[in-house]
Amino acid sequence: MLHGLAAATAAVVLTALLAALIRALMLRFGRRGRDTTPHLGGIAVALVTLGVACAGPLLDVAELGEGVAPLLAAAGAVALLGLVGDLRPLGVRVRLAVEVAAATGVVTLAGLSPGAGALAVLWIVFVTHAFQLLDSSDGAMGAVAAVTALGLAVCAIADGHPGHGLLLSVLAAALTGFLLHNWYPARIHLGDCGSLFTGFLLASSAVAVHTGAPGAQTAAELFALTLVVLTDTLLVLVSRRRAGRPMLRGGGDHIAHRLRKLGLTTPGSAVVLGVASLTATVVGLQIHDGRVDPVAVLPLGLVVPVAVVLLLRVPVYGDAAHRRAPHARTPKESAAAADLAGGRG
Repeated sequence: MLHGLAAATAAVVLTALLAALIRALMLRFGRRGRDTTPHLGGIAVALVTLGVACAGPLLDVAELGEGVAPLLAAAGAVALLGLVGDLRPLGVRVRLAVEVAAATGVVTLAGLSPGAGALAVLWIVFVTHAFQLLDSSDGAMGAVAAVTALGLAVCAIADGHPGHGLLLSVLAAALTGFLLHNWYPARIHLGDCGSLFTGFLLASSAVAVHTGAPGAQTAAELFALTLVVLTDTLLVLVSRRRAGRPMLRGGGDHIAHRLRKLGLTTPGSAVVLGVASLTATVVGLQIHDGRVDPVAVLPLGLVVPVAVVLLLRVPVYGDAAHRRAPHARTPKESAAAADLAGGRG
């Protein structure tokens, strides 16, 4: 218990300090994102999560846990993939090849049957990219991912996986430390390195922790835990398909952007997504604990299409505001436009 608290505290502090250092270096040497904000903050989240998780065995104060070392190696490979993508263009095939290989390694070690293993690999890759897509507005992805990580940590500890529980707790703490810099107005972004690492680690840990659990319960629980990112991904895919826009092009068409169109502030939209994730996570934990039947997830399942249909009515492509004749913008207007456009997913 004390080791877990110490590890989480260290992760918060170290991530906050390392993110600040990376930001200072990027500002000095000119490596910035498309909106001029440094975008390699994910390095801090990945390095601290991996480092703190491995510190226990190295200091002989805690065991890493069965299956955790391969998971860390696979997540590290995905983080490296994301870092390369942050620094230079990277083809979709290369990304998918590395992600599928990493997910296959995790699933193989989990001992799943070929059919279940194939589904698990697809799910891991999908959730990995769902979290990458969600990283489109200041604070949104970090808040949702931290809540999801804590929920999975509770499941892991309850099921006798202390190593996975510690790892997920450290990830949640690292994301919290990063939020100190990523909350609006963000001073640094996660980038692909951080978003892919986070999504992959969450999805792979979920598979590892739930191996051997009843299928219906596992499906209901994981659906609840990832409700927000699944809804956001579905919304974006349907929206871009209807508008005839490239699926992989970033834009201001995510839940957070639409909430801002409806009048919420950037921090307000992040809070709404965080609260929604917390609510769904509580439902998932109740299902995991056996207090609620898996069928209870059905109302949440209805929330997804309803939310998508309603949010699709919010104009985000070429609305009247964007069709007006160009005029000279004040610095405040330019900053607001850049914030709304996002451009990070």
